[in-house]
Amino acid sequence: MKVIEQVSLMQSIGKDALRPLVFVPTMGALHEGHATLIRHARKLATQNGTVVVSIFLNPKQFNVTKDLELYPRPFAADQLLCQQAGTDLIFHPSVAAMYPSDTSIEIEEKDLSLSLCGASRPGHFKGVVTVLTKLFNIVNPDQVLLGEKDWQQLTIARRLVRDLNFPIEIIPHPTVRESDGLAMSSRNARLSPLERIEASKIYAALKKTRARTIEGESDVSILLASTRRDLEAISNATIDYLEVVDERTLIPLAKVLHGTTPARLLVAVKMGETRLIDNIRLAEKISINFPT
Repeated sequence: MKVIEQVSLMQSIGKDALRPLVFVPTMGALHEGHATLIRHARKLATQNGTVVVSIFLNPKQFNVTKDLELYPRPFAADQLLCQQAGTDLIFHPSVAAMYPSDTSIEIEEKDLSLSLCGASRPGHFKGVVTVLTKLFNIVNPDQVLLGEKDWQQLTIARRLVRDLNFPIEIIPHPTVRESDGLAMSSRNARLSPLERIEASKIYAALKKTRARTIEGESDVSILLASTRRDLEAISNATIDYLEVVDERTLIPLAKVLHGTTPARLLVAVKMGETRLIDNIRLAEKISINFPT
């Protein structure tokens, strides 16, 4: 496994790498959820292809300076995890390498990014879309693996690839969870012991809502009201947003109709000072055809 810091060198290697080249973009502070994605990337690439993991803490997607300052940077541990999971190359550029001092161009998404996390974190998705565009151009992947935990980001990445004509396949990976259901996240380490116990109830609330749809409830206003009650019962939890949307377009839904529109419940909850996101599909398992 090699660590590449220079943008030009990564571009050169990306063009000549053995195919398929499967890419896992990260901001570091890697955990078992990342390891699962990397192992999946290794299977997709096979032993004949190339797995690239980027570790770049992108300052442009932090709208709160304190969050950026508190973000852990355990690069030695990240390297070990990448190596054990089957990574061939780590792309680990500096901020200066990615954003020269006179950088004047950014990429902005003007539809999918306006609600949910985009409403709560102004400028966040401009930073995400800009850095993904740069990474795609630098790494030159055939496939990109993204976790489903940040469903809005996944949806925006698909739109980015479509609208800017990147010859890339975005592959979603199911959310990786702790044994009690909490979605794995680097933010989990910031939870107090009590908050960590209570945080597992977020996914429990989402599963209860899914069960209600399976039992026949389709009215989204009723589903959201019951979910809100379940979340408000969690100690030290504050709801940021709670929505049922068409998972392809992020447009809010009034009804959950099984076998037609794929509905997904998305939530952001603050446990004390730590903001956690999660989601679950409400409609039955169906094939999704994303807009092309």
